[in-house]
Amino acid sequence: MLDEKVNPDIAERRLLNQRLTRPEFRRPSDVIAWFGAMQAQEFEPAKWALALRMQDGTTNAVIQRAFDQGRILRTHAMRPTWHFVTSTDIRWLVELTAPHVHRAMASYRRRYGLDTATLTRGTSIIERALADRRYLTRRELGDKLRQSGLALDNVPLALLSIYAELEGVICSGPRRDKQFTYALMAERAPDATRLSRDEALATLSRRYFRSHGPATIRDFVWWSGLMTADARRGLEIIRARLEEVDGRTYWSVRTGDPGTTTRDDLVHLLPIYDEYLVSYRDREAVPHGPSIAPSGRKPVIFQHALVIAGQVAGTWRTAQESGGGLIHAHPMRTLTRHEQRAMPAAVERYARFRGAPLRLSSPSGPARPATGRRRSKR
Repeated sequence: MLDEKVNPDIAERRLLNQRLTRPEFRRPSDVIAWFGAMQAQEFEPAKWALALRMQDGTTNAVIQRAFDQGRILRTHAMRPTWHFVTSTDIRWLVELTAPHVHRAMASYRRRYGLDTATLTRGTSIIERALADRRYLTRRELGDKLRQSGLALDNVPLALLSIYAELEGVICSGPRRDKQFTYALMAERAPDATRLSRDEALATLSRRYFRSHGPATIRDFVWWSGLMTADARRGLEIIRARLEEVDGRTYWSVRTGDPGTTTRDDLVHLLPIYDEYLVSYRDREAVPHGPSIAPSGRKPVIFQHALVIAGQVAGTWRTAQESGGGLIHAHPMRTLTRHEQRAMPAAVERYARFRGAPLRLSSPSGPARPATGRRRSKR
């Protein structure tokens, strides 16, 4: 039975606007541009979040290549966490949201004795070390700092790196094997757009409400890190549409979509920190289910989520066994026969993304195979 607060209409519209039921994009940068930015705290799951919104058959390798080539970047913006942004949008987005993140990080910097002089000096050393397209890991940056007489590592080094990102000096470089590197933003995103503050407010507001709407002002403030007054200003500029649902005010914008065909996927295997779950403060319309998953595991929002008909219905995780890859699904309720029959298709799509066979193991039924290859049409 659905929770009495569930609003199926809002869930359906969000699935559509988030492009989970209309995965039409061909390039990872197009997905991110549609959203404005996408949380990428966990890098591998964040690539799956992109693929879910792209045309069927998109692989991990496609997204990794876009990242290594600098078409999509990863940096700290909006909230004090990693986000995917495009090389075109990174500068105006960081300039708009950095003041909030600086305020959020201030107490941590004081705790580790990082005053303005130290942060400025460290950023200058990093800037020189990365010049001429030299891509260095955080540890290698620490070595450069130490050679210049500034010994920082662990948390202080991470805090300095975030500061340099927020100052628009550095961003992500290509991966070196499994290690992340840093690059100069000016070299990695030479064509990045700059906008006036009102232009940036309008652009971010429009992108959020077209990709996440219907949503509340509290949702937008939480997601963007902006002050409430700024959020209201953004809504005013873009002339967003207001609607009252169950006593709460939601906003949305017209997207001008031509009405392309939607998918009828019932089940979605969403990764941890997916935009469908983490980008809303008011969760009454689309509840996340019980705050604690079965067996006392972490709250659903901090796990991969099994989403059915727009509602969180459980969690899922991957495992490796002697027979190959396995997906363990952990429903929070008994699944209907129709829902059980829809599960293998979701697993098969994830298998194609990974490029490896996967089997489904669920309390609701026996393991079912997913080949990692596209099913033939009959």
